[in-house]
Amino acid sequence: MVIDEAEAIARLERGEVVALPTDTVYGVATIVGASSALFAMKERPADVALPVLIAEPSEALHYMTFESDVADHWPGALTIVGARTAASQDWDLGGTNQTIGLRCPDDDQLRRICRAVGPLVTTSANKHGRPACTSADEVIATLGDIPVLDGGIRNGEPSTVVDATQTPLRVLRQGAVVIG
Repeated sequence: MVIDEAEAIARLERGEVVALPTDTVYGVATIVGASSALFAMKERPADVALPVLIAEPSEALHYMTFESDVADHWPGALTIVGARTAASQDWDLGGTNQTIGLRCPDDDQLRRICRAVGPLVTTSANKHGRPACTSADEVIATLGDIPVLDGGIRNGEPSTVVDATQTPLRVLRQGAVVIG
């Protein structure tokens, strides 16, 4: 079911899962504290941590510490893994509670939604291990009757993921942003 931005915000505020367009692919998202629904929907193992979207690059140091100026690539298709701070320590994101992956997407609408509801726990809109969806129609065909904010076709290249808990940082997944 296709929804508008206001409906997406209302559903997220209630802790529901919503499919949203990002600057790379479509993702499924919910508020911090409701992540168990994402694991179930995606059939994702709980030991595979979920990343978090933030509205502004300046929020990153509230939720994690890291050893690099790599955040200069934000907003953009870059997920930075850093050590959790007290503010994010209790978030159930799967994996361990030592690190967190943050991303500040280069998508005005998505950042507006994050400003409205706070950080969003997210992952690509697909079943675990399958290709990510690049349109609202693909999301509905793949995940069924999920509320989807239609943002048109997305480019399909995933975010680059870097481990910035160490110097030099380590690229965990090469994607849309070239580091180095």
